[in-house]
Amino acid sequence: MDHLFRNPPKNALTIFTQMMPGDAVRPEFTTWRDEQRAWRETIALHDQSFHMDSLHLRGPGALDLCQYLAVNSFRNFEVGAAKQLLACSPEGYVIGDAILYRLEEEHFIVVGNPATTDWVRFNAETLGYDVAAELDPMWALNKAKRRNFYRYQVEGPNAWQLLEKLHGGPLPEIKFFRSDIINIAGCRVRGMRHTMGGVPGLELSGPWEDRKTVKNALVSAGQEFGLRQIGSIAYFTTVIESGWWAVPVSAVYTSPELKAYRDWLTARNAAMRMSLGGSFYSPNIEDYYLTPYDLNYGHLVKFDHDYIGRAALERMKEKPHRKKVTLVWNAEDVLKVMESQFEAGSGNPLPITMPLAACARMHYDRVTDKTGRTIGLATYPTYTVNERAVMSLCSIDQDFAEYGTEVILHWGEDGGGSRSAGNIEPHEQVKIRAIVAPCPISQAAQSYRSEIGVRRGSREEI
Repeated sequence: MDHLFRNPPKNALTIFTQMMPGDAVRPEFTTWRDEQRAWRETIALHDQSFHMDSLHLRGPGALDLCQYLAVNSFRNFEVGAAKQLLACSPEGYVIGDAILYRLEEEHFIVVGNPATTDWVRFNAETLGYDVAAELDPMWALNKAKRRNFYRYQVEGPNAWQLLEKLHGGPLPEIKFFRSDIINIAGCRVRGMRHTMGGVPGLELSGPWEDRKTVKNALVSAGQEFGLRQIGSIAYFTTVIESGWWAVPVSAVYTSPELKAYRDWLTARNAAMRMSLGGSFYSPNIEDYYLTPYDLNYGHLVKFDHDYIGRAALERMKEKPHRKKVTLVWNAEDVLKVMESQFEAGSGNPLPITMPLAACARMHYDRVTDKTGRTIGLATYPTYTVNERAVMSLCSIDQDFAEYGTEVILHWGEDGGGSRSAGNIEPHEQVKIRAIVAPCPISQAAQSYRSEIGVRRGSREEI
């Protein structure tokens, strides 16, 4: 398992920009800093048409299949709505999450992390439910070079003004994770109440053939409202502000009950090709697993239906759990790392690439108390101009989860790059002080979620 994962790309930005190739979404339209400001100050237009898998499920057994795979309940799941699909292993560890859309009575789409869509597709093919699964793969693996649907996010304080102008009047009232049809440039567009940055806006989708017409209308009309198209670099920084743990290590590698799934996987599947890096290292892959409770998903876990992992989650419900928080890195310590690139004799730490500092697609840093005891795992080291800070998401022991607590984040690969097959330059691991802060860190996201009734995250249910 160590050989499989610890082989990250040389450039941290490559991990993310390679998911949105140049003929799809370019890295920057203006600058990543200007684009980050857009979702806080004007309007951000994200193009999500390329980097995620979409799995169509059709048939009378589609809902029952999804409910059997999800720890959360799908009661009152009407056509036009969406739900978070949170899937766990038989041992109660997170395999992945995605958004499940109900387009018709017997037609659903699973959109998101391919580790999740792969898991759903395997079970659709093997469990005997009356359901047909059709994968619309991400652009990098899409031989047809076309998708079934385009998918845009329009968000920011001016988003409603733009959408009402294009629609020709007030928008229909759309509740969180619900959708309705709006008009843009003569095209019927499905607008769903959901955003990446946790600020007001809609996710827009429609037939692939309409994508240019709709985007051109958004960009043209959006000029007077300060719209910015968001490149792939800024796009992948949204999650640090909204607090979504986007790519957990999928808990599929050790369960005896999942051997058939591992045999089904190939090098094309996400669980077999994701790189793993960061300062946290263990030869036991289970040390990277997380439970729903560790990610603040405890409120999603329901015991009103049968599903994979239910018995394990019932046993662990009352046990101690970690809490998902934001770690704000100490600016002086960050500057010392940057200074080392210009000053001889100041050590050789791993550079902190701006704005995305991850050295692998699944980046896990070790977080300790001041005595050196491991108290948490941190991911997604990212800078945003909106917060003026480098930050990580962290799943941390409850004893250290109080806001304002100072902890230590270890920066740089365990072994100084020696475990990374030569793809990370030799360096010294260093300690960076960090302060525990709320998740989501963005006050704009906190206010927005309070307004729509969501308390714990943009991808989480009401």
